[in-house]
Amino acid sequence: MCNVVVVRPGATAFDEQERIKGSLDMPLSENGVEQAHRVASAMEKLSIRFVYSAPCESAQSTAKEIAEHVQSKWKVCDCFRNLDHGLWEGKLIDEVKRQQPKLFRQVQENPRSFCPPGGETIAEAEARVEKFLAKLCRKHANETIAVVIPEPLATLVSNRLTETDFDDMWKSEQDNGTWEMIDADTHTYLESDTSTSGSSANNEAQPIR
Repeated sequence: MCNVVVVRPGATAFDEQERIKGSLDMPLSENGVEQAHRVASAMEKLSIRFVYSAPCESAQSTAKEIAEHVQSKWKVCDCFRNLDHGLWEGKLIDEVKRQQPKLFRQVQENPRSFCPPGGETIAEAEARVEKFLAKLCRKHANETIAVVIPEPLATLVSNRLTETDFDDMWKSEQDNGTWEMIDADTHTYLESDTSTSGSSANNEAQPIR
């Protein structure tokens, strides 16, 4: 049994401004640093064997904080780079909603059928994470690992582990230092912290979708 803790990095300035970050590389904001510290403190009780990180700065900073708290090694994995939003990166979500309402609705209603201008599809992102994720689960059988991945790729990874489908992309667009632990063999949620404030809100054995 491999337990995978899917961690969203602390927030960046674009998250706080509700801009589309996508694959842009940005540091943690001041609030994001606090969120990274809080989520790292929560990881101490989970016996994390290894921490894997997306290549962006916000994920690496959060992963490093976690690794220091749980006294484990950590590694950057390029295949965990965030979904490429192409020409939409840097835009306000509300701006896209105003200027391209039909495309905005399409992302809401059927995200799998959509590719941002100059970006990549969910299927393309899945193709680069699915085999590697399976490899990690085999390598760390009977262990607990953490993967620090920005949104919306974090929700995509969570859905692959629980064998559920991607829902509304806009609902999973911003990072906020939350986490969920998933049993990769039974495809079930074991524990989570989905609070977006500075206080912890752990919900054991409760579905969070």
